[in-house]
Amino acid sequence: MVKTPGGGAGAGPATGVEPGARAGAGLEGGAGRAPKGGDPKGGTTAGINWGTEISASLVVFLVALPLCIGVAVASGAPAELGIITGVIGGLVVGMTPGSTLQVSGPAAGLAALVAETVEAEGIAALGVIVLGSGILQIVLGLVRLGRLFQATSVAVVQGMLAGIGLPLMFSQAYPLADNAAPGVAIENMLGVPTLIADTLANPQAAIAAGLGIATVVLSFVWKKVPGPLNKLPAALVAVGIGIAIAALPGVEVKTLQVGNLLAAIQVPGPEQFAGLADPAILTAIVTFTVIASAESLFTAAAVDRMHDGKRTQYNKELIAQGAGNTLCGILGSLPMTAVVARSSANVQSGAKTRISRTLHGLWLLAFALLLPSVLALIPISVLAGVLVHSGWKLLAPEQFPKMWHQDRGEFFVMLATTLAIVATALLEGVLIGLAAGIVLAALRMSQTSVETSVEGDTAKVVMKGNATFLRLPNLIDALEAVGTSGKERIRLDLMGVTHLDHACRNQVEEFVAQKRATPGVRVELLMPNELNAPKAAKAAKEPDPGPEAMADPAAGPGPTAEWYYLDPRPLDDHHDVHHAYGTGYGTGYPEGVDLFDDHRWGETRR
Repeated sequence: MVKTPGGGAGAGPATGVEPGARAGAGLEGGAGRAPKGGDPKGGTTAGINWGTEISASLVVFLVALPLCIGVAVASGAPAELGIITGVIGGLVVGMTPGSTLQVSGPAAGLAALVAETVEAEGIAALGVIVLGSGILQIVLGLVRLGRLFQATSVAVVQGMLAGIGLPLMFSQAYPLADNAAPGVAIENMLGVPTLIADTLANPQAAIAAGLGIATVVLSFVWKKVPGPLNKLPAALVAVGIGIAIAALPGVEVKTLQVGNLLAAIQVPGPEQFAGLADPAILTAIVTFTVIASAESLFTAAAVDRMHDGKRTQYNKELIAQGAGNTLCGILGSLPMTAVVARSSANVQSGAKTRISRTLHGLWLLAFALLLPSVLALIPISVLAGVLVHSGWKLLAPEQFPKMWHQDRGEFFVMLATTLAIVATALLEGVLIGLAAGIVLAALRMSQTSVETSVEGDTAKVVMKGNATFLRLPNLIDALEAVGTSGKERIRLDLMGVTHLDHACRNQVEEFVAQKRATPGVRVELLMPNELNAPKAAKAAKEPDPGPEAMADPAAGPGPTAEWYYLDPRPLDDHHDVHHAYGTGYGTGYPEGVDLFDDHRWGETRR
């Protein structure tokens, strides 16, 4: 057995670059150019194009207004709470560091989860749940766990979004026809034929459904409209058309009921905080935290790809989202996340600083306080149509065939996540998806080749790759095959193994010990350098001969040799050990170290 001097790979010096940063990304002006007179740290003190920032904020406001109301209605909460969350997302989160251009507010992705929570625990309990989630988000950001969310499999993320989008579409199909959804996702899907029949039998429901379907179609085709009209948000155009049609004589569709914004605030009291002893409330807090954080940080990664300005600082962004949700919880409002629709509208409108997203919150507040009667004119079916379109965008059905062609293993993880969320709930589905992703990664990491062969009086097993417990059945089959071959010599060649876990190591060692105890059977075990150095050699009291002695051709293998752990029992025609290792070296080996016959030296060295 020979051990060569180990050469440790030196760790490179720290780069000093903050995670998430990239060269030239710290400039607010984008394209590697700092704004004239701008703050070198990415501030917004001078050189700002106020006209662009204000116009971008108005566009974001027009996109956010129907979404805030629609998400609130879909969540089973008063519309005012959706507006309050949108205002906080603009005025509070909009001014905090973390991300520069992404916009926060009530998210369609959380609508189903909020609706289930409100139905189970009541609207009063929502505030303490959101408050707890916000505090937990702040803690996660302070301990710098924000970037861990980037480690989630893309297949799980896309599966999660699809699993959110599909139930959202079916749940909003009912208010789209001025009807009420029967229950959970499966029930909503199974009830669609009855919904269609009821809608066709009711003229007013048919009109509402027509408005909703027109909104969905308009959302898909509006970008193709020529001229400056396509600069207007499709949702705003649909709301305007819906208001006009709802005002026609003989049309009696349901419209939005909006009350006083300040009166809608419900600060959690002692009774709500006492609910923290309920495991269901604690589970809801953790669920909201995980989903809201993941959606916000995944959105940040997507928004960063839309522009060349300052990159998101994930831990700071998580703290900012936590601060916003904490305030939402204190006011008894809906939870918030960063939202792709509003964020992309902000980027596409030319915004470069935080001013635009902050101002959009101010416009929301002013509109709700000064023009609440206008909100009461909006048909609910139009808002449902906006959310059906949002659900389709979340579902992104084109991603499934794309993933199938790119990576079929990841496709099944994505599909499993989506179906699990639809069949169970959001948290359970995501956990199932993560588990499927981990299993896939483990299987791929455990790429092991185990081959058996017989040559003369020797039965061989050659193993390569990562030997983990997942490949243990293959290893056992191979060992049993050579063990029952009846050959007097067994060779286990593990020289190509890069990792040998405890389960496989034990199996090999037990097999070797068992066969070496069998009369008339020799077992030779070849293992890579440092993978499994014999304990007897490590514990030897004799001094290390040093690299010079190892480099001596008379001393056996040179410095590049690897561990050779062979059967120490001599063959019948075994030569003197001194002949194999050189004068004075063979007797210097400590007791228990394996030696081998020099006739096979050419076979066992590489």
